[in-house]
Amino acid sequence: MAAVQGGLVDTDEEKDIKTDPSSDACGNNNNAIDAKPVSTSPGTNAPSGNTKTPVATTEEQQTLLAVLQFLRKNNLSESVDILRREAGLPEDLLDLKGSDGSGSGPGGAGGGVGQEGGDSSSLLSRVAVSVSAAQAPTKVTSNDQPDVSVVLSAYNQQGDPALYDVYYSDLKKFIETVLDCHRAELSQVFYPLFVHMYLELVYNNHENQAKAFFGRFSGDQECYYEDDLRVLSSMTKKEHMRGNETLLDFRTSKFVLRISRDSYQLLKRHLQERQNNQIWNIIQEHLYIDIFDGMPRSKSQIDAMSGSLAGEAKRDANKSKVYYGLLKEPEIELPLDDEDEEAENEEGKPKKKKPKKDSLGSKSKKQDPNAPLQTRIPLPELKDSDKLDKIMYMKEATKKIRLGPETLPSICFYSFLNAYQGLTAVDFTDDSSLIAGGFADSTVRVWSVTPKRLRKVKSAADLNLIDKESDDVLERIMDEKTSSESKNLYGHSGPVYGISFSPDRNYLLSSSEDGTVRLWSLLTFTCLVGYKGHNYPVWDTQFSPHGYYFISGGHDRVARLWATDHYQPLRIFAGHLADVTCTRFHPNSNYVATGSSDRTIRLWDVLTGNCVRIFTGHKGPIHALAFSPNGKFLASGATDGRVLLWDIGHGIMIGELKGHTDTIYSLRFSRDGEILASGSMDYTVRLWDSMKAFDDLETDDFTATTGHIHLQDNSQELLLGMYTTKSSPVVHLHFTRRNLLLAAGSYNP
Repeated sequence: MAAVQGGLVDTDEEKDIKTDPSSDACGNNNNAIDAKPVSTSPGTNAPSGNTKTPVATTEEQQTLLAVLQFLRKNNLSESVDILRREAGLPEDLLDLKGSDGSGSGPGGAGGGVGQEGGDSSSLLSRVAVSVSAAQAPTKVTSNDQPDVSVVLSAYNQQGDPALYDVYYSDLKKFIETVLDCHRAELSQVFYPLFVHMYLELVYNNHENQAKAFFGRFSGDQECYYEDDLRVLSSMTKKEHMRGNETLLDFRTSKFVLRISRDSYQLLKRHLQERQNNQIWNIIQEHLYIDIFDGMPRSKSQIDAMSGSLAGEAKRDANKSKVYYGLLKEPEIELPLDDEDEEAENEEGKPKKKKPKKDSLGSKSKKQDPNAPLQTRIPLPELKDSDKLDKIMYMKEATKKIRLGPETLPSICFYSFLNAYQGLTAVDFTDDSSLIAGGFADSTVRVWSVTPKRLRKVKSAADLNLIDKESDDVLERIMDEKTSSESKNLYGHSGPVYGISFSPDRNYLLSSSEDGTVRLWSLLTFTCLVGYKGHNYPVWDTQFSPHGYYFISGGHDRVARLWATDHYQPLRIFAGHLADVTCTRFHPNSNYVATGSSDRTIRLWDVLTGNCVRIFTGHKGPIHALAFSPNGKFLASGATDGRVLLWDIGHGIMIGELKGHTDTIYSLRFSRDGEILASGSMDYTVRLWDSMKAFDDLETDDFTATTGHIHLQDNSQELLLGMYTTKSSPVVHLHFTRRNLLLAAGSYNP
């Protein structure tokens, strides 16, 4: 074990968890610790395995004497003796200091502390002394006595608001003069340092200095932080910070930077030479530097992963095992249609169409090696009606169009005309028979998009008269008198922001500004349950692909997992630093993806509740998520107009699709995953060749251990088509079972 200031570090540990710039500048102790350091000087070197004398021994003694003088002034003689013995200092040290004619004895020290008010507690909270066992205690003579007031004034200077500009400017000049290969990586520290230094000035009531600091350096920050800086500029008083939870989270959470070892050594050496304690304390307390071995990343590679509220994701955050494979489908025999039988009899080749259907069945019987256990989470058993629906799905699948660059899907756009209530959410059933809309006037409306009209179940008295053994009992229970093309659902007391049909089409979920999620019956068109758990608006909700479970996310920055028969959430997924704006279940129902206004995407394990993936790279709030049908990939869209593609197994970004000019509100993969459709507020639907984007990947690209990701700028090659509406933002997309693309939005004249 090697002693360092503020704790112990195992020199054999290879994980770069938190960098410790107090280590040797030659790189003898480059491993990281996650503890908050208490060393105030980057020039104080930790004793390493060699026999070199620490460079800042005199400074350590001065620091120690300052603390001893303070303890003695406050009559803490027992603490003085303990600290003196542990440091190996002679007994007459303080007496010699007291007889020193410099005027800075106990009285002088007391005066210095009193003048600076609360700085003494700040001093004690930061100072720690580590003396190597190999270093022999030295006799200190009166000529070597430090001036305690000088030591204290050095710490007081760290809080001097006039020096913030100097510290930041000095670091900026240094980074601008380093080699190009290191400049891009070191420039990452500008934004978090700028924010924390500004907040520190505001927090300490230096309003004028804070405004001057902001005005001088805010223009140097990356363009994708403009929205954050706009919010930051309104925080000019300490009272303003108390009401802003996002800024408080930014101040208390650690901003993650991924930097190569060579670049980090340059930064550390500069701070050691300049004794820039103010910036060093911020780096230690508020930044988490994730060091990797290898070549520094380029500007484009860094920009691709930057932009979130808390920096990049730690490499360790994306190393957990994720079972992204699909669950084994239940074995259901697929009966032949009458048309198929006639065709077979005419041609005299009864087995002509069977191979196609058998291949579909055999595909579902194979167990995916990356799939979770069938019993990993409890899933509802299939009812007879579910099995019938599965058979219908398999029949439809045999008539499905195989999409590709040469065979693009037809697109049917549903325009909501005269939607004066304000359309806020849309969803289709899986069989594309129903469409539901949520509106800003707190209503939910359901339409039938087939000739079959919507009907309610008969009253209890009428149901008793029905023969329950008849074959058409499901038809008889419906009341023809109530049939209509649409139904209105009333119950929410605020705009409806999220809506989702259950897989069996018997239920509908809606989430609202009123903080509730409501479950509606599509047999009676009434509200069955109101789920109350969120304290603020609920932005999105979605049913699991297997039913029973559903997810919700809202302004309270958490996502909640529910079951329809529980009025309390089963899991609470907390970790985002801002609103959870969109949610999506993985096809195997074992994982949930959440997108947030903190510009990150997180993947959560439903069984354990742990966060198993963190994806960063978007420059604005995420509003759309979509899993590929095979469960291996995730697509995300945000207000920055970009679609990003992620490999779930490796936990890295694998593609960037650029072209949209406004917020992307909906993403959908075709039934076989060949095509990715994106709908945006720019009135366009774009089709992308997702198979080419995934097939072009090579295993060499998966170098997450070094932080290097090579993204091809091939958006135009992958863009298969762009379709523009007259004046309707695209709110929702849906592929039918035969790969027809349905889109929906309200017409804005």
